[in-house]
Order: sequence, then structure tokens, then C-alpha cells
Amino acid sequence: MTTVKVANEQELIKKLSSYVEKIANDSIHNRGKFFVGLSGGSLVKYLCEGLPGINTDWSKWVLAFCDERVVPEDSEDSTFGTYNRQLIPKTELTKDQFIVIKQAVSAEEAAKDYTEKLTASFKSNNFKFDLLLLGMGPDGHTCSLFPGHPLLEETVLKIAPITDSPKPPPSRVTMTYPVINSARNCIFAISGAGKAEMIKRILKNKEDLPATRVKLEGSLCWIVDNAAAEYL
Repeated sequence: MTTVKVANEQELIKKLSSYVEKIANDSIHNRGKFFVGLSGGSLVKYLCEGLPGINTDWSKWVLAFCDERVVPEDSEDSTFGTYNRQLIPKTELTKDQFIVIKQAVSAEEAAKDYTEKLTASFKSNNFKFDLLLLGMGPDGHTCSLFPGHPLLEETVLKIAPITDSPKPPPSRVTMTYPVINSARNCIFAISGAGKAEMIKRILKNKEDLPATRVKLEGSLCWIVDNAAAEYL
């Protein structure tokens, strides 16, 4: 694992974008496609600001979601909806390159359907992402894997439903650790003083929190700005 410290949020966006560009282009060169998992929260802002400036063959990108809220696509809570409004218009990406959840069904059905869509896309039930872009909540959660939740121990399901998320909306689908930890690369991008205490608990104290359990076979990188790294 590497920790990369940068001055501020703008520098974080630049660094994150350059890493994504390199990993995307290496993946396309080596395997013909770039499979990336996106998250919501602050990461949306970083990617929508930074990615339009990178140099890549957008047509080779396949974009999935590390977690998604079981809500309509036009809802403010839909992670895909936000990227659809804020990223697609600024790049050459098209909507059909995004693997999206099934609409108007339960979390259980959405998770099952999402697993089937990923299986078709990877042509395998081994979902090996080139890159997962993860955020971390103030409680140390990542994806929709929350502290003390039974899904932290899930080993069978690749994509799991959750209907009791402590953070609204309660119904979601999320990747589980078998998928997360088999990714080739994973980047956490964390900015702001509000995250400093949790960053210390995870990166310095190695406390057993959901984000701490991301332990890749591949390359794991935390990009943190000075405000978030205050106690490191």
C-alpha cells in the first residue's frame, strides 16, 4: 500500500486523474479494455472535474459501480444519474458504456441482476477490475460496507443487497470484499479536515474498519490532501 500526500483538493484531483489515465491506457494496451468501478460522494466531483482533461480512448472504457442506491436514475441519490449529468456530457463516454442497476425492483433483485450484467461484461464470474475508485465515509465505510454490518463477512455473493444502510437511502447494492480485493488497482481519494481523524484511525492505527479491510492482491493507493493527512 502507498500513501500519496498532496497539498489540497485541486492537487488531489490532478494526481487522481493522472493515475486513472495511466491505469486506463495500460489496461487498454494490455487487454483491449478498461474496467473501472466508480463510487459516489466526493469522488464524483473529483472525477467530473479531472477526467475530461485526460488523454485516453474513451470507447474502450467499461464503467461499473462499487455501490449504487436502489433509486430511480433521475433521483438526486442515484450515483449513475450524477455521472450521467456531470461526466458524460464532458467526455466521449456514452451511457451504454455504464453497467447500471435494474430499475424499479428490490435490492435483492437489483443485486442479482447486476451480478448477471457483470458476468456478461467480463465473460466470467470472476470480476477482475482494472481499477476501483473508492471513497470513505466519516464512519470509515467504503462502498456500502458499514461498520459492524454482516456484509463485512460476506464471501459468497460478489454483489450484495443491503436494505438497512445506516446512511439513507437504505436500499443499495454493493461490491463485497472478494471483488474489491481482487482488483488490479484500487485508489482511495480523500480530502478535507473532516476526514483527518478517520484517516488516522485507518492508516496509522490500522483500526478494523470497513475501509481498512481493503487489502488488495494488486496495487492499493491512498491519495490524501494535507488537511485529511493532518494526524498522519
